[in-house]
Amino acid sequence: MAEHKQQSLQRLRTIEGHVRGVHRMVEEDEYCINILMQINAIQKALDQVSRIVLDQHLHGCVITAIQSDDAQERERVIGELMHVMNEQRR
Repeated sequence: MAEHKQQSLQRLRTIEGHVRGVHRMVEEDEYCINILMQINAIQKALDQVSRIVLDQHLHGCVITAIQSDDAQERERVIGELMHVMNEQRR
């Protein structure tokens, strides 16, 4: 788990630097296509972090809830996942 956390933090630091770069590009009136390409790279990097976090959630919280005797907790965790998945499609 610590390895995944470090991976996520490193990717987020990289993303943060790229966002600052895009901010400068906008301020300096850079060519729009170059800005869009950087934004696309940021979105892909965020997707990678999202996959890491989802993987950890599935292998931790979700497994624990599914193995639990508490049906309400199982339904709550499933509902959370469905909500997140539906939000990503919008």
